Amino acid sequence: MQKERPFVMSIAGFDPSGGAGVLADIKTFEQLKVQGLCVCTAMTLQTESEFYTLQWQPIDEILSAINVLMKKYKVEAVKIGVVKDAKFLAQIVEKLKSINPEVKIVWDPVLKSTSEFSFFDLNTISELKNILQKINLITPNYNEYNVLKEHHLFEPSENGCSVLIKGGHREDKTGTDILWENGKEISIEPNNTTALFYPKHGSGCILSSAISGYLALGKNVEQACQKGKLYIEKFLTSNPTLLGFHS
Repeated sequence: MQKERPFVMSIAGFDPSGGAGVLADIKTFEQLKVQGLCVCTAMTLQTESEFYTLQWQPIDEILSAINVLMKKYKVEAVKIGVVKDAKFLAQIVEKLKSINPEVKIVWDPVLKSTSEFSFFDLNTISELKNILQKINLITPNYNEYNVLKEHHLFEPSENGCSVLIKGGHREDKTGTDILWENGKEISIEPNNTTALFYPKHGSGCILSSAISGYLALGKNVEQACQKGKLYIEKFLTSNPTLLGFHS
């Protein structure tokens, strides 16, 4: 049994290019020296620039895999990626919390791929409100945040989850992320503006998995977001192509 590294789980899609989804998450976990586990929510066929097919995994198989892994390993943090709809997400979160009520959960709400392929059923967005109470942090990009905000998901609540609004799609202050935590707004400025000119396939997946890894290492949400930003900037500037390097 691994003793030196905390366990972190990715529950996300499989991308055969390795740029996004569980493969990218596992690469990130390894760099952060946390022990990565994964459960696949969907099988996709895609490259860094084109999306072809998606096949959702049966929810019963996903829950069964979570059950086996969570009962074998003490998982400190979980990153959730692409999910089919609100009910799909709710069942995953309920399973996680039923096994370990203290587990930290980060959801990267991928609504569409970069190539505009729709993942999440937008008709179920209004059902997310209760689910978000059980999640520690969600990491929408600027466009995703605006879609979710239209459904009044971020009204003040004592038990509401924190929200990191990624700034890569902003027209003003590009690259500046905003963390909302306990009703407080924290601006996370870019450390390397060169990163803004090197977009990467899977950057959202990698940021959320890096944050999850840092949470497992004992950082608080703000610290994990700050360190996650440093990690993703290094990834973005690793080369000029759409597939980045982890180092």
